[in-house]
Amino acid sequence: MFGTNPKRAPKMNDGQMLDVQEIFPTLQGEGPFAGYPAVFIRLGGCNLACDFCDTEFESFREISLQDIVQEVHGLSMVGASRTRNLVVITGGEPMRQTIAPLCEALIEKGFQVQIETNGTLFQPLPESVHIICSPKNQGQGYHPIRPDLLPHINALKFIVSARDFAYTGVEELGQTEHNIPVYVQPMDEQDGAQNAENMAYAVKLAQRYGYRLSLQLHKILGIA
Repeated sequence: MFGTNPKRAPKMNDGQMLDVQEIFPTLQGEGPFAGYPAVFIRLGGCNLACDFCDTEFESFREISLQDIVQEVHGLSMVGASRTRNLVVITGGEPMRQTIAPLCEALIEKGFQVQIETNGTLFQPLPESVHIICSPKNQGQGYHPIRPDLLPHINALKFIVSARDFAYTGVEELGQTEHNIPVYVQPMDEQDGAQNAENMAYAVKLAQRYGYRLSLQLHKILGIA
């Protein structure tokens, strides 16, 4: 959306209907589960507007929880075998909506669930849900991560840029106290030369400070 999206307030209800942008099978391209076959549930709307975000999440439609789970199940199967056990709930900002019932329904079906969040919103989720937080900086420092969310985060993923001052470093946001692994991921700035510079910069940060490197494998492979 490149920062053009409206900043949408949380939409909290019983979670039986959700604003969904798309549901699709792919490989998880980023973070701790990179390379895993997965089904993505991209939810609509976000409470932030980041100028580097290249994801469309505003042409969403309302879908029932039951229909979402049914579609995920269908996309996870090849014949009679389930080949995708990971479900990634992303956005937009998934914590903007009531997703606990969806997580519970997916776990009950035997799926592993991962959430990708910006860390500014919180709701209680099942303990087995893996929460990956990508903090956002909109020019005035990083948005603080919710203190009630921090103990539940499994990894922090920092987007880094060699030139964008807001994203040239990794800020202390509670990861040391809570022993949260840190990933650095080069920002996609829609420019080949700049992206190569960002990748080299991310490698440099990872090696200097002991961070883990996250690359957007789906973009490298040319898949959704």
